[in-house]
Amino acid sequence: MTELALDIRAISKSFAEHTAVDGLSLAIPKGSVYGLLGPNGAGKTTTIRMILNIIGPDSGSISIFGSPNTDRRVIDRVGYLPEERGLYKKMQVRRALRFLAELKGVSGREADHRIVWWMERLALKTPEKDWGLAKIDELSRGMQQKVQFIGTLLHDPDLVILDEPFSGLDPINAQALKDVMVELKQRGKTVIFSTHLMDNAERLCDSVCIIARGKKVLDGTIATVKAEHGANTVALSVSSGREVIAAMLRGDPAVERVDDQNRYFEVTLRRDADKQALLRAIVATGVEIERFEVVQPSLHQIFLEKVGATGVEPGMTGHG
Repeated sequence: MTELALDIRAISKSFAEHTAVDGLSLAIPKGSVYGLLGPNGAGKTTTIRMILNIIGPDSGSISIFGSPNTDRRVIDRVGYLPEERGLYKKMQVRRALRFLAELKGVSGREADHRIVWWMERLALKTPEKDWGLAKIDELSRGMQQKVQFIGTLLHDPDLVILDEPFSGLDPINAQALKDVMVELKQRGKTVIFSTHLMDNAERLCDSVCIIARGKKVLDGTIATVKAEHGANTVALSVSSGREVIAAMLRGDPAVERVDDQNRYFEVTLRRDADKQALLRAIVATGVEIERFEVVQPSLHQIFLEKVGATGVEPGMTGHG
């Protein structure tokens, strides 16, 4: 039996008349990268705060590595990067990091050693510049985020929870975080991160859960999720006549959804649709076809399908 890093059983949480999380259950194995996906306001951040025992669920239970999450000792095995970043702006970077490490029981000398290692790892300390001597507010937003990411990892946690870790990062800094997340998994750590950026989740995650309006609408490995949705998706590109094809697809009763990816259309067909009939219809328009391929849908497309089915708009705002 697979050992679980996190076992969530039927947790719910309401604030006044609003149900933020509704009967959510998750089983996340050790040594995996797990994506908690959903639109803004879906319940992601509330779920994370309950995992960390910042707030308690109204019902249900949460265990971390087999122990109740109310046990302080097991919470000390968790590293947490909140969505709302919180560093002391006028404090020197090294002092801020040492403070965060000592809060988790790391000695000052060991903290200093780890800080240097991580700052070099994430290019905050180079032969030309040591940003550890600067104050927090002298750093760019991306650098500040890397500092807080380092603070999340200094006590060498076994479970790392990252709430929207890629928000506001440029591609270089985002890649640095992705590399570290992969390394953490290789070391046997468990990484959970919330995001509404499907491309990052598709590249990084072993498994994902999509929640909307506080309810789980999908849960499984990336391979399983895509296989379950993969028999009725076609990638279509044409060298000319895109407007003609777009109009034809919108009017075809066999077509359930069309996502224009600019370079190609990702076409979701109804379960009983005849793909060859669609191909013949496209050929009949006279356009030159560059690609007509049955593919697994992107996680983005699956997200739109599952979230749309719940009536939640991807752009809705509010606490996650």
